[in-house]
Amino acid sequence: MKSIVISIGGSVILSDEADLSYFNNFKDILKNFSKSYKIFLIVGGGKTARFYIKTGRNHNLNEDFLDEIGIDITKVNAKLLAYILGISNKRIPNTTDEAIAIDSHIVIMGGTTPGHSTDLVGAELAEKINAYKFLIATNVDGVFDKDPNKYSNAKQFKEIKVKQLLKKFGSDWNKAGKNIVIDGPALKIINRAEIPTFVFNGKKLDQLENIINNKKFNGTIIKI
Repeated sequence: MKSIVISIGGSVILSDEADLSYFNNFKDILKNFSKSYKIFLIVGGGKTARFYIKTGRNHNLNEDFLDEIGIDITKVNAKLLAYILGISNKRIPNTTDEAIAIDSHIVIMGGTTPGHSTDLVGAELAEKINAYKFLIATNVDGVFDKDPNKYSNAKQFKEIKVKQLLKKFGSDWNKAGKNIVIDGPALKIINRAEIPTFVFNGKKLDQLENIINNKKFNGTIIKI
């Protein structure tokens, strides 16, 4: 059975748009695709994690500790989503190897260790299992030349090479809670493993279906 890895931002599942109908639709989509694919869902920390990290940074706490706080929040978010959906594991794994060992068609997890975001967790998983597709669900419609939430003239990339993103964002992770579309360490893995990667707005679940069904979608394809 082919596998699909989905990295979904905490600010997507905890957004104002994520009401009961959103979660019901999400559940139905996952259940439907889990008949044909094994699905791994990695949940980010979102605004909650960034709030705790900002508070800790204001008190001069070190970056590794702040990363650990962020990871704890991702696991809380993952557990919340697992219980809301009710179709996956309830115990949240601490590593990608633990996630792979779970005998379920849908596996949910959060972060793992300091030094990267949950995007790297997704990329690491995708590399280990040779995933069919790696999907990154954000709160914007793909990759832009600048933040579309701040700039009305931001340009969306329908396709962009991973090397261009590495040049723009780098390959390091030196600050907990960085709010970028894809973190540098994840880009390194995507480039190395040549993982088919798609970025889209996780609030628009029809786009999730389109990507998995190989249909045209509103978002960005990361090209090798």
